[in-house]
Amino acid sequence: MPSFSEATGEKQKHTERIGQIGIYLGKLFRIFMNERSWKVFPMAAVVSAIVACVCNNVFVNMEGTQVGALAFACVCIWNGFFNSIQAVCKERPIIKREHRAGMHISSYIMANMIYQAILCLGQSVIQLIVYSLFKFPFPAAGPVTGSFMVDFFLTLFLITYAADMMALMVSCIVKTTTTAMTVVPFLLIIQLIFSGVAFTLDGVLDQISYLTISRWGIRTICTVANFNELPSISLYAAVNKLTSVPEVSFIYKYIRNSSMWQTIGEVSTNNMKNVEYAFTLQNTLTEWGVLLGMALLYAVIGLIFLENIDKDKR
Repeated sequence: MPSFSEATGEKQKHTERIGQIGIYLGKLFRIFMNERSWKVFPMAAVVSAIVACVCNNVFVNMEGTQVGALAFACVCIWNGFFNSIQAVCKERPIIKREHRAGMHISSYIMANMIYQAILCLGQSVIQLIVYSLFKFPFPAAGPVTGSFMVDFFLTLFLITYAADMMALMVSCIVKTTTTAMTVVPFLLIIQLIFSGVAFTLDGVLDQISYLTISRWGIRTICTVANFNELPSISLYAAVNKLTSVPEVSFIYKYIRNSSMWQTIGEVSTNNMKNVEYAFTLQNTLTEWGVLLGMALLYAVIGLIFLENIDKDKR
């Protein structure tokens, strides 16, 4: 792996920050080929396909769409985490040496941000292709571009990129790959628990959930899918259980054959509607802005920690 001084030559022609970004981008793409980092793309396809196999009624009803949004967000977060969790810590001694030789940490981080963004774009395209092959009944319209597929793609990218930058931040903070890989399961569990879908959250726990990528990712997917206009089946499912109780089965038959059946569907749908999932331009742009803001915040925190690399004792 070339050092900073070797990459820039004896005269150190590219000492400016922008020049160094180009140098490190080239280095990252060489690593991508030489160390077979391209494996993240087939892995993204496999994970997306596994999730797609178990997703039922996505974009068909409220319940299926919400669970599907959780699954899609988890795929994005998984991809993002494993893109960059070892990106910095595995070459920490090299970074320390090159920083002392004149490398700007900000240039190094920016190069990683651009490189990781390209990986995330590729993975998002793969996800979209896989989901299309499974013939999910995608909505036609999107709140921002007018196309659901475009809005959905941008949403998948921003979720993946936010997770990627969180992992990059962790990689800047920890000093070994072992520590980095130990942290990943905890990050994944936190994203799952505080997603707001897998478990019911109240009070302080609900407020904490707004700090997670998963909560905002699910919210954005449900928004672009026009969640509030989908039907709900939760009360139907509850009433259908009456058929297994002989003593009250006649009640089910009465309800099923009366106008109450339609009323049950309307009540269920109205109860499931969520103002956070409003199908509006402003709501979607706000959600995208939060995800992008999270990504930038994580990158800045990682930069601050990595700036102190010279204080490493080893």
